[in-house]
Amino acid sequence: MTNSGYIKSAYLTDRGQIREHNEDYVLACEPINNEDELQNGWLYVVCDGVGGADAGEIASQFSCERTIHHYLDKTHIPNWSERLRVSIECAHDDLCKLIEERKDDRRMGTTLVAAVLTDSMAVLANVGDSRGYHMRNGVIEQITKDHSLVAKLLEEGIITPDEAAGLNIGNIILQSIGSELPPEIDLFPLSLQPGDMLVLCSDGLTNHVDDDEIGHVIGQYEPKIAAEQLVAIANERGGHDNITVLVLHYNQPERLLYQNES
Repeated sequence: MTNSGYIKSAYLTDRGQIREHNEDYVLACEPINNEDELQNGWLYVVCDGVGGADAGEIASQFSCERTIHHYLDKTHIPNWSERLRVSIECAHDDLCKLIEERKDDRRMGTTLVAAVLTDSMAVLANVGDSRGYHMRNGVIEQITKDHSLVAKLLEEGIITPDEAAGLNIGNIILQSIGSELPPEIDLFPLSLQPGDMLVLCSDGLTNHVDDDEIGHVIGQYEPKIAAEQLVAIANERGGHDNITVLVLHYNQPERLLYQNES
């Protein structure tokens, strides 16, 4: 089965209103023909670098590129989830080697969220607090789980959601690409139905725009405009971090007319 002509995607990354540099990076690896699709599917990666100017920017771009490189190189792995996991592991190893070669005292690392689509299936993967969402029939759900201190405290019942909102520790991540210890890579397989939508984003979006708002926007607009609208909302509310969002519509019927589209 081929998805050519049935997947529509768009992405946008923005420096935001406060940061001097954009340490986010996003890449799409879409098939050029049916043979390419059967072998590699549709791959999307979003990274949010840490380490300040230069270091964070290098970490995010390098990790995106190396993840895709290894994914395309590992066609011998038949299982899509395993292939994606191994590719991210290899990207982590590559970044660790780069860090060692740079001999730089600054921390260098990145979060990562990725999705690969094939047939009527998707696999999402994440390290850190960049997120992946799935929406069906107007209901949006966060699929990935944040590897952050706040998320851990909430999961263990140490704090309540109201208490979490008042804590200034939202940017403390517990897993990252480039860390001294190999990161935990969470994998989430999904079955897809016509009309489903996916969102990959950095926390620069979710710090300002809640899940229901994200769902409302992607349900109202085609992917390019939806990505622009979401970035604009985050910037209007302060844009305290770099903002990256990728919106994907799966098998969207041609007869659907998006609201507010002339």
